[in-house]
Amino acid sequence: MASTSVASGLTGRIRNATATLHDDNQSLATEILKAFGMLKSVAVALEKENQHEKVKELENAVIELLETYEDCMSFSKAIKSVEKKYEPGPELTDFSKLFGSEISKVKAKSAPITKHHPLIRQFMEAIWNVHHEGQPLPGDEQEEIVMTNTQGNLLNVTCPLSGKPVIALTAPVRSVQCQHIYEREAVLQYVRSGKGKAKCPISGCPKVVTAEKVECDPLLLYEIDLLRSAASKQTRGTGIVEDYTEYSAEEEGKEDD
Repeated sequence: MASTSVASGLTGRIRNATATLHDDNQSLATEILKAFGMLKSVAVALEKENQHEKVKELENAVIELLETYEDCMSFSKAIKSVEKKYEPGPELTDFSKLFGSEISKVKAKSAPITKHHPLIRQFMEAIWNVHHEGQPLPGDEQEEIVMTNTQGNLLNVTCPLSGKPVIALTAPVRSVQCQHIYEREAVLQYVRSGKGKAKCPISGCPKVVTAEKVECDPLLLYEIDLLRSAASKQTRGTGIVEDYTEYSAEEEGKEDD
């Protein structure tokens, strides 16, 4: 009984430690994305001045930065994997070896950073649009460009369950399976109603949603911020201000009065 209690306590401490480490690593990933945004802004300014060599240097720096970001995210996935798999045994655990093994497994499934990476594409589009706004990137179809410019890498801009725009979600999460975005509490309630799993509520999507396969990562928050900024610029340009605040039933009643 005592040994079981000790093992349980050790498992709890390991899980707390990995949770803290995961959160710290996610914060680092967020800072990397902020740095990416700054480099993109500098590159656009240099492109406006036709300093193409410096822009190319920044492009190479962005690739290195995003490689670091992907390493950071691989580490986050490895941390979560260790948290789920760890069980105390009769011998001391070599956590360095355990983490190394999990990171190798994650990286083996990861794609290399290429021009097709969503953030590399975003960087290249920002540069291209300085002198060629409205024109597709070389090799792209016009339809692809329109989709990318209007909502970035987000597959849906409205939560299918709450009806809210993703820029107004309190706790956005994205499905690991199909990449669709929902309000966290709304999708968890939807999953519970399906006894632990349910078909994605996006029309035509065949994927299944479970509580373990929806998450919020730094890239999702970054992409939502980009969409929010684009929406803000658009409304300022048209002189229209949209209010996404949900009114309570009581407030609606007051308006009717």
